[in-house]
Amino acid sequence: MTPGIGHNSNHDPNGYAGRLHQWRRARRALVSRALPVEVIRSRMRRADALGLDFRTYASVRASTGRDVVALLFSSSALGMLRRAELDARAARKLAGVSADCAVLVHAPVPVAAPAPLGWAERAPSFLVPPGAAARAVAAALRARKLPADAVLIVGATAAERAWCAGARAAGYVDAEGYFAS
Repeated sequence: MTPGIGHNSNHDPNGYAGRLHQWRRARRALVSRALPVEVIRSRMRRADALGLDFRTYASVRASTGRDVVALLFSSSALGMLRRAELDARAARKLAGVSADCAVLVHAPVPVAAPAPLGWAERAPSFLVPPGAAARAVAAALRARKLPADAVLIVGATAAERAWCAGARAAGYVDAEGYFAS
């Protein structure tokens, strides 16, 4: 005899609630809460190769489930305020990064990617609405065939921070913190 409409099937040991409980218990037994030491060490090496501290890298990795494949800098984050040149400190740090590095250049600085940056695009104007700016950043990433949730944005202003959420990027790091570590 099958229970009627509205019956909660609690007496049925094979009901949905029972199966869900069994599945969750088996899953907890299978998956450990702690990562193996080798995985943590490899992620520490990857964070170092990206020029990030481990806490920042781990939080980005946990929130997206992906590794960071590119760092997208704003020209203001790199101090490119009057011309398309990097200062010595930024150039040294970026030379050791093992990921695609790019810059979004604010006007009136000419669009150029000084070494060791791989490519450059025009940054959205500070005068456009945040949604339009984020769409422009997302379009630049799509043009380079980069998954947005694997690109970390490094910026120096609140407008650049807004690019991250709108473009669905992996995260945002303040330039001062990035170059301090």
